[in-house]
Amino acid sequence: MKSVVAPPHARRWAALAVLSASLLLVVMDMTILNVALPEISADLKPGSIELLWMVDVYSLVVAGLLVTMSSLGDRWGRKRMLLTGFAVFGVASVAVLWATTPAAVIAVRALLGVGGAMIMPSTLSMIRNLFTDARERATALGVWATMAALGGALGPIVGGLLLEHFSWHAAFLVNVPVMAVAIIAGLILLPESRNPNPGRWDALGTVLSIVGMVGLVYAIKHLAKEGLTYPPALITAAVAAVTLTWFIRRCLNRPDPLLELRLFRSGSFTSGTIAALTTSIAMAAMMLLLAQWMQLVMGYSPLETGVRLLPMAVGAGIFSPLAPAIAERIGARTVLAGGLVVAGLGFLALWALPLGYPSVAVSLLLIGSGMGSLAIASAVIMSGTPAEKAGSAAAIEETSYEVGGTLGVAVLGSIAATAYRSELPAGAAEAARESLGGALETAGAMGPSGASLAQQAQQAFNDSLVLTSAYGGALMLVAAAVIWWLTPKDLDLAKAEH
Repeated sequence: MKSVVAPPHARRWAALAVLSASLLLVVMDMTILNVALPEISADLKPGSIELLWMVDVYSLVVAGLLVTMSSLGDRWGRKRMLLTGFAVFGVASVAVLWATTPAAVIAVRALLGVGGAMIMPSTLSMIRNLFTDARERATALGVWATMAALGGALGPIVGGLLLEHFSWHAAFLVNVPVMAVAIIAGLILLPESRNPNPGRWDALGTVLSIVGMVGLVYAIKHLAKEGLTYPPALITAAVAAVTLTWFIRRCLNRPDPLLELRLFRSGSFTSGTIAALTTSIAMAAMMLLLAQWMQLVMGYSPLETGVRLLPMAVGAGIFSPLAPAIAERIGARTVLAGGLVVAGLGFLALWALPLGYPSVAVSLLLIGSGMGSLAIASAVIMSGTPAEKAGSAAAIEETSYEVGGTLGVAVLGSIAATAYRSELPAGAAEAARESLGGALETAGAMGPSGASLAQQAQQAFNDSLVLTSAYGGALMLVAAAVIWWLTPKDLDLAKAEH
């Protein structure tokens, strides 16, 4: 029986502006960190593990809490959850003023992750409920995806501007006034929505999802860093396997699951999720490496780095809003798979062309243009999802992004680190072997005799960047083939279920 279509909300486009602005800020905050990392490292002197935790703890916390927060939002109210997330994000950003150690910065990033876990699924699930017309929903999700791309571009530029004039703390404090405005605008413009029949709260499922996801992300990080025989990571991986298997079985056997995993029975839903996961894997590692390459190899300032990352935003900004209209003409499957092919070619351009900023600019433009397909990925995921299950769909998509980011930094980042270390002299100092920043600092302390070490380290980093881009490109092309196979040929987003 076809569900009754709810009337469109009168202020849905104004509400979309608030939701998109909140997404813009969250994504900006993630990319600002990449630009601020060198100054944080110079000030606080974190070890390699602490540095990885600064990058990864946000994803770890978000991945662990997304399922719980999305389900709570379905019950408590998505507007309430979103505004609470804004408040937590703002408080965490102020707390950076007291962060004088690497551990304190990690704690601030973890609290930001709590706020992000409240914000991210709320924006998607509210869009699903605000826009009852499928064509309007696809357009709204295209705008949402464009804001994500712009956030990725504006983060380094805003971060660079702030770091030109202030300490690295400003990269966090910029969130505070924006969050205050978002709370006020959200109170006025956003409607409340929730699942009218949420069922009983699954307390055991909540614990299983948190333990399983945190354990999974921790295991990925440390197995990649320490090797496949590292006992704590192996134990954590076993715990994650048991708890997530238990959680999945519990969700499949309950009429009112914490997470509606039966959505994966749809090929289009699965293909959209794979697109989100693989893109995030490739992008997380490459953006981290490119930010370091621009500053530590090319010698650009943080602001110059941000400006030089703009071609990706230009490509995404052009194609994200156009993707739904293009999909109407040539099909959602073609746009989704084709976008990943274009992004994959962008990664392979770094591998095939002589490494320098011109080839990087070409690569970023292709990657950004391909990422425009993610507007379709969100629309495909939401197209066949009933409104009452929007929280589960949003949680699955955002979990894909967060787990993908962690996998990218852990796996592709480890490939880059291994390639970098393999090209350094066996007798190089441990600090030089840990990171390019450590090598340049060691070389500087050596005086004129350190020039050779600095040159070797920069060349090793160049080679590791090129190798990692080849792996990222191959991953995107494989994902494109899988998505072409999974996505129904006749999928029409304009005629999707309401």
